Amino acid sequence: MDILLQFWDIIVHLDRHLAVLLQQYGTWVYAILFLIVFCETGLVVTPFLPGDSLLFVAGTLWAVSGMDAHWLALTLIAAALCGDNVNYGIGRSIGPKVFQWEDSRFFNRSALDKTHAFYEKHGGKTIVIARFLPLVRTFVPFVAGVGRMTYSHFIAYSIFGALLWVLSLVYAGYFLGNMPVIRNNLTLVIFGIIGLSLMPIVVEFLRARLRKP
Repeated sequence: MDILLQFWDIIVHLDRHLAVLLQQYGTWVYAILFLIVFCETGLVVTPFLPGDSLLFVAGTLWAVSGMDAHWLALTLIAAALCGDNVNYGIGRSIGPKVFQWEDSRFFNRSALDKTHAFYEKHGGKTIVIARFLPLVRTFVPFVAGVGRMTYSHFIAYSIFGALLWVLSLVYAGYFLGNMPVIRNNLTLVIFGIIGLSLMPIVVEFLRARLRKP
């Protein structure tokens, strides 16, 4: 319970915790941010780590501190891409083993072929859109690997998605961070970003419930 409360405190007061890290570790905070984004994107067991709000708050703090946001953006883009590639690689290596049971209802060769066909046809937009969806962005590269999506196809959309995700949120925080209304209400802004990020998931869940007879 204490661990959950501590994690919730970090999420809610991300601006304070990140500011303290910046004061204590200076440029080493780049490595810390790289590790957080890499794990949130690249490991299916850590989808709970902050993503959208972390990028926005980092951009805001970089603006207040007078630091170069370009290096921040490059660091986070590299972390997102490395995480995607690791996640895809894990999924691609696990996929054939998971789908080897011909008698299984879900994990058989036919299911693997269907997953592959889906990602070849719709995987590009799925990868890009998932970048802005908490939890989902952690699993999409893994499933793309499991479905053996063509790597050249995967990496092209992964790069585009990482650029769009990081640049939009980091520079939004950087340029809006100097506005008093943003700087003085950063906790509320964090809640707003989390809420907006989760909204598509909630809407889709409600639609699925309403479609049920």
